[in-house]
Amino acid sequence: MKMITRDEAFRLVEENVGKKNIVKHMLAVEAIMRSLAKHFGEDENLWGLTGLLHDIDYEKTMNTPEKHGIIAEEILKGKVSEEILRAIKAHNFERTHVMPETRMEKALIACDAISGLLIACALVMPSKKLRDVKVKTVKKKFKDKDFARGADRKRILFCEEIGVPKEEFFDISLKGLQGIASELGL
Repeated sequence: MKMITRDEAFRLVEENVGKKNIVKHMLAVEAIMRSLAKHFGEDENLWGLTGLLHDIDYEKTMNTPEKHGIIAEEILKGKVSEEILRAIKAHNFERTHVMPETRMEKALIACDAISGLLIACALVMPSKKLRDVKVKTVKKKFKDKDFARGADRKRILFCEEIGVPKEEFFDISLKGLQGIASELGL
């Protein structure tokens, strides 16, 4: 099966996601997934597309979270590989009951969660810029349970299940996000 291009994938995102902050989140997860794929010597395009498309159904499933990932599969069927579809369903495993098994599936869960923590770290900087966020800051904010409460620490720790210690994961993720800081306005 021929996989869609990055441009085609982004057009699908624009057709299905109206909220700019959700699009930015999807771009952030794409960048972190690409950075992690590079670290592992995995297919950066495959991992990147998975990150970019993981929340394509978010707005359609806000009131039915058990369908998050399932509706995405309907939107993306025939356009992306089964590997991507499964990872997208597995990132909502608590509701879809598709348990994350592969490195990419677990990576998506960790990358999805870390993106919010890193962006929150940037927003508390005087400059509000990702370039000023350091791993030391992320470590400190990770421990502060009241900071960026939506960034689920247990999900971030999926990085350890794929053999990346959290400090190293913070660094890989931060570098990925810093690479698209201008797109994110950070």
